[in-house]
Amino acid sequence: MSLLQTENVVKQYRNHLALDNLSMTVPKQSIYGLLGPNGAGKTTLLRIINQITAPDSGTVLLDGHKITRNDLHSIGYLPEERGLYKKMKVGEQALYLARLKGLSKQQAMEKLKSWFTRLEIIDWWDKKVEELSKGMQQKIQFVTTVLHEPKLLIFDEPFSGFDPINASILKNEILNLRDKGATVIFSTHNMGSVEEMCDHITLIDRAESILQGSVERIREEWAANEYDVVFRGEADIKTNSHYEVLKYTRDNGKSTIRLKTGGELDINNIIRDMTDKGQVISFNPALPSMNEIFIRVVEANKNN
Repeated sequence: MSLLQTENVVKQYRNHLALDNLSMTVPKQSIYGLLGPNGAGKTTLLRIINQITAPDSGTVLLDGHKITRNDLHSIGYLPEERGLYKKMKVGEQALYLARLKGLSKQQAMEKLKSWFTRLEIIDWWDKKVEELSKGMQQKIQFVTTVLHEPKLLIFDEPFSGFDPINASILKNEILNLRDKGATVIFSTHNMGSVEEMCDHITLIDRAESILQGSVERIREEWAANEYDVVFRGEADIKTNSHYEVLKYTRDNGKSTIRLKTGGELDINNIIRDMTDKGQVISFNPALPSMNEIFIRVVEANKNN
């Protein structure tokens, strides 16, 4: 079941085509990565979903119906360009933003105190926003984005400005929100975060979707007949007509060899050949990172 669908969405700004017939389906209770180079069209799509701007053509569906401004209470949006009133006190501002989301003062206070305590920011309540670091301000905005428990959460570069510890805290909170029923879309350039968190992705380049699917399936499809073989001790493996030795490393009494098979031999025969050369501990596909895939797909698209 999907929570959000975009169907053939087009957006043109004067002489710039921002989105070209973009379609994607975001499953319920999933974390969906929206990827692409700068200027690819990601932020335009997020703004359309949030009713900040309208598509020239195409449809956005939320829970099976065409999205309207009445659905905004079901969405939490944290844009890349943050916006807090610098002179206001943290607690006063958080309470104000929570009330705008439709919470009563009592509900807002209870939820804010709970979140501030959990994220260890309760001591910031009476500080002015301008006294906080960028990372601290982002924590406040994260809380005000999720406070009303929307069914769709949209984060644009949510980890920028965070040190590794606070980025890890935020990642765990996002995973917890997903596990409790929320559907999450996040746009990021951090491919490590994509591998850690995303169930599915859409990669946009030059206004078009050029890669979609589950992260696991995409990495498997781009494995390109490469395998990592781990031996106990040394192994004398050389390139032959059936496979190419790409890399050899040795660490703690183990040798790891990366092979690229040519397809002439059945993979079971290659494994048997490996066992003749030494004691095989493991034989696994060498899955490329999402960063490698991102670069390869975008570079290929440039040459089309």
